[in-house]
Amino acid sequence: MAAVADKKICVGCGACVATCPVEAIVLKDGVAQIDPQKCISCGACVATCPVQAIKLQ
Repeated sequence: MAAVADKKICVGCGACVATCPVEAIVLKDGVAQIDPQKCISCGACVATCPVQAIKLQ
């Protein structure tokens, strides 16, 4: 299981980037991009996202 960002919903605010404890998220072209190899499925980004663009899958 890993976090996945919906690029159609993401507003590129960067809240998830700042919250991720393992630096698995970067902003690329104004949207969150999550590295599934680094993601530990902690859910911090899911809870932080103001537009609910991130889900654990």
